[in-house]
Amino acid sequence: MKISSTELQNNFGKYLMLAAHEDIIVTRNGTEIAKLSGIIDESSDFVTVSKSKSNKVMEQPAPYNVEGRKATFEEYMELVEHSEDRYEYIDGEIYLLASPRTAHQIAQIELTVILYNWFRGSKCTPLVAPYDIKLYRSPERKNVVQPDIMVICDLEEHLDENDYYQGIPSLVVEIISESSRRKDLVKKLDLYMCCGIKEYWIVNPLNKEITVYLFENQSISQNVTYKNNEIAHSFLFSGLAVELAAIFKGSTP
Repeated sequence: MKISSTELQNNFGKYLMLAAHEDIIVTRNGTEIAKLSGIIDESSDFVTVSKSKSNKVMEQPAPYNVEGRKATFEEYMELVEHSEDRYEYIDGEIYLLASPRTAHQIAQIELTVILYNWFRGSKCTPLVAPYDIKLYRSPERKNVVQPDIMVICDLEEHLDENDYYQGIPSLVVEIISESSRRKDLVKKLDLYMCCGIKEYWIVNPLNKEITVYLFENQSISQNVTYKNNEIAHSFLFSGLAVELAAIFKGSTP
């Protein structure tokens, strides 16, 4: 990507983030004068951004770790447009979605099969990530999330001309890991509660638990945590029950 030195000065934060994914060539009066290159050390929370011709090196926070980085919605959209990585945008922060581990994948597959079979023939459709869901705290406060599993009961009514869903799922499931624990237990719980999600399941392969939340009037109406070999029950869908032993079979922390 090529940008002018003026553009860089006016939007340094945006191009600093983009430099982690591609080289930024800086020009002045049409002449290339510098290059921003990001080098991410996975063992560190820092990315080194160097200007090749000035030999100056600056150490800045890595663009997105599990704690999130502040950005505008426009910066988020530009990032996902130029990146093959998956990101979520929650309350003005961007989160990189890490590759899930084996226990996460086993739980997701097993639960997806159960939900698919239970909802087959009904108006509700279970879908799985990656699938963008847009949630609005207000018209100006946009959020984009990719729940691990979601149950959508108004799919056909809310598909836009590009075949993207623009509604609100009835039930969402997040399968937590060490890196996503804070986001799923705090940030996403509050977001889902305030933006119209009716039921939220937090599936925890680390200790083999499922917590089910029922939301009403933007608050927690009921919640139950199921452990060991218990059977988790939905508040919203009468008769929907899941044996924990079926979800966590063979999984390890």
